[in-house]
Amino acid sequence: MLVIEGAYRVTGARPDGDSVRFYPADPTHWDLVPGPHRVQRNRSGGAQLRLDGIDTLETHYIPAHGRELRQPPPFADRAADTLTAWLGFLGVERDAHGTVTVSEPAQAPGFVLTRGADLHGRCVALAGRGPAPGPSGRELFVDAALLRQTANFAQLAAGLAYPTYYTKLFVDLREAMTAAVREARTAAAGLWPVDLTTTGAKIDGLGTLTGTAVVLPKLFRRLADYLVLGDGDPSLAGFKAFLDQRADRVLIVPKGQFTTLSTVVEVADQNVRMTEPPENLVFEER
Repeated sequence: MLVIEGAYRVTGARPDGDSVRFYPADPTHWDLVPGPHRVQRNRSGGAQLRLDGIDTLETHYIPAHGRELRQPPPFADRAADTLTAWLGFLGVERDAHGTVTVSEPAQAPGFVLTRGADLHGRCVALAGRGPAPGPSGRELFVDAALLRQTANFAQLAAGLAYPTYYTKLFVDLREAMTAAVREARTAAAGLWPVDLTTTGAKIDGLGTLTGTAVVLPKLFRRLADYLVLGDGDPSLAGFKAFLDQRADRVLIVPKGQFTTLSTVVEVADQNVRMTEPPENLVFEER
């Protein structure tokens, strides 16, 4: 994976539990990130990271043609606060919209390990703190031991993030992440005691989805998009067909089978659940 050394900054941004702004010491190193998508950076060289392999509850998701939505507190906020603290920001204040107005220190040293950017120009990365484990701008072999030193792993181990894997994530790193997830679930850490992803959540509309139903964020986003499109109709009768239209491709790891997300989602009246735990799924990156 490519190593890029630099610093994290949060003031003026809205970092959540799996996304934060990073500024390389040498901004030209963004041009070394492989893959079909370019990393989009601001005039100061900063770019948004998407932490690889994890997904935390949404704090500001905007569906198409809809208003900003969030998943139920307190775990979305806890994940965001835990990430900034882990990176080294001990004094963070936010306004009513979640924008950081004050941070102490102003920036925190760290590094990213990456193999590419996503469709939106975010660098998909493992996020570390302190000095980089190798020269910036060069590639480094990343094993499970190095993974365990990243924010990605820390969020999973604390039970504050769901595993959400994509095809570019190396198998051994995915397996180490899954082990952390299962340990956190067994210990009833973080959000796991209230997770309804596989047991089933009753969704009576956007109010339930944003107020009480703690589910995998990808499922939340698809439900939010569907309900907003329904113009106030809370029925989930068309949700599976909606998922077929989205055509999210996913590998069910234990079965070795590529399929679509709709085949692992079950809908009964207003109850929805996934028939596979999140760690059994690997999504195709768009």
